[in-house]
Amino acid sequence: MSSEAPNAADTADTPEAPGPEAPGPEAPGPEAPDAPGAPDAPEARLPLRERKKLRTRQALIDTALELFGEHGFDAVTLDRLCETVEVSKRTFFRAFSSKEDVAMAPTQDLWTAFLDVLENTPADGRRLMELLEDALAAAIERMPAEGWTERALASRRLAARTPSMEAHGLAFCDRTTREAMSAMDRRFTLGAPGILDTPGTPEGTAGTRPTAGLRARLATDMLVAAFHRALDGWVAQPTGHTREDLVRRLRAACAELPGALAATVQPRG
Repeated sequence: MSSEAPNAADTADTPEAPGPEAPGPEAPGPEAPDAPGAPDAPEARLPLRERKKLRTRQALIDTALELFGEHGFDAVTLDRLCETVEVSKRTFFRAFSSKEDVAMAPTQDLWTAFLDVLENTPADGRRLMELLEDALAAAIERMPAEGWTERALASRRLAARTPSMEAHGLAFCDRTTREAMSAMDRRFTLGAPGILDTPGTPEGTAGTRPTAGLRARLATDMLVAAFHRALDGWVAQPTGHTREDLVRRLRAACAELPGALAATVQPRG
């Protein structure tokens, strides 16, 4: 992390008087409806300082994906990225932990939204797999209508040829899975015959008796696997890259899970 002093473009550090674009801290200017952020949210109701942070974050994502796509991930230094966006490294590190982090922001924002949906989903007797699928579908639908699909495509195509991004993605997936497990353990009980449903029981620690934690972990892992298959097909298709089509592919992949678990093998004739 750099120790350089913030410059005039370091919008996260220095409060600015409202200009012609923003009449006041609470009054949305012409840019407010399109203010970039993670999931769709009422950014126009945020204070001016927070809207500036969101715009700076989105500028870093867009510029990073453009530079990495044009010149290659390794060829673009963090210094160059920050200079192009006209922010300090200190501002960059307030939003992201690394080049990999900013390059994978589109899909990471999706999973952050998934965790938020999961925290607010009622325990209404649905099957756990159905609840998780619905939560991820809702998170996809919350992604910004303007530009998210293009950024997600650019990020995934870049990751396919950048090993360090794939490694970063695995670490992020593990953290997200653990957070989802924690939310489910805190908020839900799993009703099924023979399950030991003790809050805080790690998966696989109750001998041969199935635990709620183990089943929740397996359900989450299956959701992640189904999403990756859906995302791969979505990225590979020549056109039709919409949020709605990604949801359709996710639901189609999840619908195949029971058949995959019940499939039997026969010798090939």
